[in-house]
Amino acid sequence: MNRREILTAAATTVAVPAALATPALAQGVMEWKYPTSFPANAPGVGTNATSFAARVNAMAEGRLQLKIFSSGDLVPPFAVEDAVQQGTAEIGHSTPYYNAGKNPALHFFTTAPFGLSANEQAAWLRYGGGQELWDEIYAERDLIPLYSGNSSVQAAGWFRKEINSVADLQGLNMRIAGLGGEAMRKLGVNAVLLPPPEIFPSFQSGAIDAAEWVGPMLDQAFGLNKITNICYAPAFHEPSAALEVIVNKDAWDSLTPDLQAILRSAAEACVTESLSQFEFFNAQAFAQLKETGVEFRTFPPEVIDALKGAVAEVMEEQAAASTQFARVKESYDAFLALAIPYADAFTAPSLTQRG
Repeated sequence: MNRREILTAAATTVAVPAALATPALAQGVMEWKYPTSFPANAPGVGTNATSFAARVNAMAEGRLQLKIFSSGDLVPPFAVEDAVQQGTAEIGHSTPYYNAGKNPALHFFTTAPFGLSANEQAAWLRYGGGQELWDEIYAERDLIPLYSGNSSVQAAGWFRKEINSVADLQGLNMRIAGLGGEAMRKLGVNAVLLPPPEIFPSFQSGAIDAAEWVGPMLDQAFGLNKITNICYAPAFHEPSAALEVIVNKDAWDSLTPDLQAILRSAAEACVTESLSQFEFFNAQAFAQLKETGVEFRTFPPEVIDALKGAVAEVMEEQAAASTQFARVKESYDAFLALAIPYADAFTAPSLTQRG
């Protein structure tokens, strides 16, 4: 799969009305519009969306069909949640922090800097109260959130020049998402959030000096290694990154209990699939990138310390400005404090001992 194939989804959709009062019916089949924030044929993020649709369509046995719309085909990449809320689409696929401008607490349901791993994120959502908080926040906009996948730890970004000190960050134009972007701003970075299809052309043209996207598999697929051979890892700001399926509440309520269970089961199956896919193909792409001369580096301690300080400032500011951010942060931090000693005693030495 080349970059052009990834960034240009197959043209299989037709013009549709701006909004729907009721689900479309064709010979007794409910057909739901299902836009995603990502190119639908991109590995990892795109296949998470298409796999969910395929599972639902198969299990529903002709009663419900999801018609997927690739990034930008029905609505802009960052407008999927709005489309589902407004009824332009009954269901959508995205990641929560793309809508953090409406509510900063949504950052936690994707990831937080120096925060939970993918496995820990799933544990917090399922057993630590995270899902209940997520449900409560989305209910305010008549939305149902389903956790559908995770990329696991990401890359910190691709840079045209080495980062040997905090001074090297100052003045850089960088594509970076989430709270990590806010922290980078405090260190003098001009952080911008570009939709996925715009990352490569902006990097190639020189409009940005650095870009973080996901990790080896997707970064290679999007061609970021063609711009520079310097990649920093791991991502301080994305130790994991969750994907979501969003359902319009009225559309959800129109389903029979078994169809609701099918949506939930399909999302849960896609979580396992995404973790396996990212793990396998990231390892494969990492080896390929190294063979072609890509240098994977880590930020020096000075930069990590500065980022930790900047993240602490951002968290304090966001919590002071939003009671919901503060409330979700309290829950997230409580499980993080519980998880760190266990990970330090079991996970970290287990990985170290393998080497």
